[in-house]
Amino acid sequence: MKYIEVGFGNTWVVRTETEFDDGTEIEQKGIIKPIVFHSFYLRIWIGKTVFIWNSKDGFKKMSKPRRTFKLIVGLASYLPKTEA
Repeated sequence: MKYIEVGFGNTWVVRTETEFDDGTEIEQKGIIKPIVFHSFYLRIWIGKTVFIWNSKDGFKKMSKPRRTFKLIVGLASYLPKTEA
C-alpha cells in the first residue's frame, strides 16, 4: 500500500509512505504517483492514543508506545501491479 498524507506531525507536511509486500517501507517528500485509490482516512494521534477513521474500515482507536501529536488526512493507494 501507499499512503499519501497531508498534515502535522510527520517529517514533511506532504509525504508519501510506501509499504512493500516484504515488509519494507520508504518515506518520500511530496506526492508520488501513480495513485490507485483504496480509501481516505483521518488520523489523530494525541499522546499515546491514536484515533483513525477510514472510509473503508470505519473507526479504530489504538495505543502506541511513543507520545506525540499528529493530525493527518490521507489517501491510501494500492501499489501498481508489477510485471513478472
